[in-house]
Amino acid sequence: MPSFLPSAPLSACWKTARFRIDLSRPRVMGIVNVTPDSFSDGGAHADATSGLRHAETLLKEGADILDVGGESTRPGAPPVPLEEELARVVPVVREAVRWGVPISVDTYKPEVMAECLALGADIVNDIWALRRTGADGRRAEDVVAQDPACGVVLMHMHRQPQDMQVQPMQGDAVPQVRDFLAARAAALRARGVAAERIVLDYGIGFGKTVEQNLDLLARQRELLTLGYPLLAGWSRKSTLGRLTGVEVAAERLGASVAAALLAVQRGARIVRVHDVAATVQALQVWMALNEREET
Repeated sequence: MPSFLPSAPLSACWKTARFRIDLSRPRVMGIVNVTPDSFSDGGAHADATSGLRHAETLLKEGADILDVGGESTRPGAPPVPLEEELARVVPVVREAVRWGVPISVDTYKPEVMAECLALGADIVNDIWALRRTGADGRRAEDVVAQDPACGVVLMHMHRQPQDMQVQPMQGDAVPQVRDFLAARAAALRARGVAAERIVLDYGIGFGKTVEQNLDLLARQRELLTLGYPLLAGWSRKSTLGRLTGVEVAAERLGASVAAALLAVQRGARIVRVHDVAATVQALQVWMALNEREET
């Protein structure tokens, strides 16, 4: 099981509902897709039983955080009805919160956020950066602001999953992404959410061209000037397929690990990945070399 430093300096921690996650070393967020149509695994863990089994495997492989999602956000994916997403996610979260590890919920629906936080989830990971309003009138921003301690990931997405790659961003993506993330973090801070609860994600593959994705990685340090930890989600993305010629998402292991390492080298503190074991091993070698160079 992952270990955490309960008294680490605030600047080196991510404050979540039950944990202060030590970010003095990079952390691995393992992806648990409880969906029948995931772009990366084809619905291999679509029910609660297989999802929980997969989550246990990721922890054994070294995941520090589990990210549970019940709706595919691949380009062109149709929205999932609220009740269906709840039926997929709630049984997994209810059990996983008992394991004593940070549990993140990958959702943009305020109702799902509220339900999972009530069950004990630690983090809300939202591709819409808390901009959506639920069917009952609750806003995602309200759910997080009214929770006393949960962590949050604010991600940049251009347009929406149904058309984000049909009409991707234009021009230099870096300042546009930086300004958006700065505004969303400021909005949350204005609602009383402490800075130590906020992590930013520049949204690789979400309405961006291959060149823009590469620019965001190459110039990732420009996003660090905002003063928040960065999460990088390069795992198995189509940009890696375009660069390598590997069409099957699940076969992009080497490219995914390389991208995760490059993101960490440029300052990302959390990497969200499918292939936990390989990523953990690569980071162990990277950290060992860093420690040797510093002595």
